[in-house]
Amino acid sequence: MSKHPGTKTIGFNEPLIFDRSKEGRSGASLPKLDVPSVDPGEVFPKELIRDEAAALPQVSEPEVVRHFTRLSTWNFSVDHQFYPLGSCTMKYNPKINEWVARLPGHANLHPYTPDRLAQGAIEILWETERMLGEVSGMAGVSLQPAAGAHGELTALMMIRKALTDRGDPRKKVLIPDTAHGTNPATVTLNGYTVEAVSSTEEGFLDPESVAQKMDDSVAALMMTNPNTIGLFEKHIGEVAEIVHSRGGFLFGDGANLNALMGCGRPGDFGIDAMQFNLHKTFSTPHGGGGPGSGPVGVCEALVQYLPTPRPVKTAEGFLLSQDFPNTIGRVRSFLGNFGVIVRAYAYLRELGAPGLKKVSQMAVLNANYLLHLIKDSYHIPFGDGRCMHEVVASDRDLLKETHVSTLDVAKGLIDRGFHPPTVYFPLVVKGALMCEPTETESKEAVEEFAAAMIEIAELARTDPEALHAAPQNTRLGRLDETAAARKPILKAE
Repeated sequence: MSKHPGTKTIGFNEPLIFDRSKEGRSGASLPKLDVPSVDPGEVFPKELIRDEAAALPQVSEPEVVRHFTRLSTWNFSVDHQFYPLGSCTMKYNPKINEWVARLPGHANLHPYTPDRLAQGAIEILWETERMLGEVSGMAGVSLQPAAGAHGELTALMMIRKALTDRGDPRKKVLIPDTAHGTNPATVTLNGYTVEAVSSTEEGFLDPESVAQKMDDSVAALMMTNPNTIGLFEKHIGEVAEIVHSRGGFLFGDGANLNALMGCGRPGDFGIDAMQFNLHKTFSTPHGGGGPGSGPVGVCEALVQYLPTPRPVKTAEGFLLSQDFPNTIGRVRSFLGNFGVIVRAYAYLRELGAPGLKKVSQMAVLNANYLLHLIKDSYHIPFGDGRCMHEVVASDRDLLKETHVSTLDVAKGLIDRGFHPPTVYFPLVVKGALMCEPTETESKEAVEEFAAAMIEIAELARTDPEALHAAPQNTRLGRLDETAAARKPILKAE
């Protein structure tokens, strides 16, 4: 295995830009006013006029450029190195998709452009919906939701309206103990109560537990497949039959769709509604709160409730139609995050069906290769030596033998040039280390990461204090994360 890249480099300290401010300094050169000056009080309402100038920093152009350039060197991105955040799917995103999204016809199109002048954009929306429907086996798709959690919310809104129209609104939603944290929030926002469903000792959703709790008060079961411990829910057919036989709907969290594309379709498994994470599975850099896009796909019974307006193809061209009387209505401004949709469209068209299947095969292969490399150094609680697209390890053996914890492993990885994986999630695994290599990483990159993980496990047994003090090669050492969360410094003193 090759050596890890490490983190020793020049690290600039950078104060707040306000600390660089000097009275009278400016980075702008403006011409003299060539029109009569106007008293703002004569033009604007008094309550909109400031009593004093905005407290903006007064700095030169080089100071502005250097400030933000130096701050940018503090960031870790997928363009720097492997980004193994499990569940988040932080994969490398092809630059061609960025170029397509920035074409003037896409980037500069005004959202209020009339349909007749936006035919190309509406056609992209129409085609993307159908491609996502084909990938997932869903009868209809809406691109409106702004993120994965928003897609979940929209799906449950449609389920609630369908049950209400049936005269059977129901009260509860079942959620597995391995669920993403957004699932219970979605349930609560829709006015339902949450009831947990236990998993088996092997990490799968338990059909017996579902059967016991699935009664005529339950509107839906929300499940992720593959689930958050990286396993395919092998009982999904049986679970779907139980839910449907008792009048409920089965929602599929599509966060891990990158493990299934071209190999299986959620709609064929019995899923009635699901969200897609375009900003994960279909090529958009994400993190830091955006940009996101969480389209929702539904079965035939829910198509009539999809948000409007919807792109429609007619003999005369494409239009955005409101002519769907049972819709839940608009769920966000305009038609979704168009730039993200364009990236996903380019990604889908470039790869095609064979390419998407290869994506999923490589994602699963990389994860299983990583599992194979680290299984003798870390406890792997589920999967019996196999996984889908991500590996969930734990600190059980390290903690027991050396008092080195998951957090110490994560900090040690920073010293070795890797962003830490997701830690302490999923909650069903104590001390979890959730690693997702994604399909975009090479064999060598996976080996480099595994070598760093193994080196840390060995160091834990020979010099645990070195890991308790990690990271040591970064601009700042280990921070007090509890104090940072509870006593954040939000402004300059």
